[in-house]
Amino acid sequence: MDTFQQVLSTLGFVIRALGFLLLGFGVARFTLDAYYKAVWQVQISLAAGFFLLLVGLTNYSSPASMGMFAFGAGAALLMQFMGKKEEAKEEEHIKEPKKK
Repeated sequence: MDTFQQVLSTLGFVIRALGFLLLGFGVARFTLDAYYKAVWQVQISLAAGFFLLLVGLTNYSSPASMGMFAFGAGAALLMQFMGKKEEAKEEEHIKEPKKK
């Protein structure tokens, strides 16, 4: 019975880690998407809320959960800022006049 509980405990840790990974990705994507479309008061609230969530998770969750949240948020940040370079290249290509 002890082995069964250890297997379930390990499975629970994996599920919690994946949940925090998805939570970090989702919260960061929402924050970034809403940030650029909002007025400055909402931008301040979004930034403060995101960083206060990071502080709260650091204090009240396990280190592994916080690490997975950070990986998810980091992935969202990388995706957000890497996508802009591709869009800028496409816009430059469209703006170039055609030579006859």
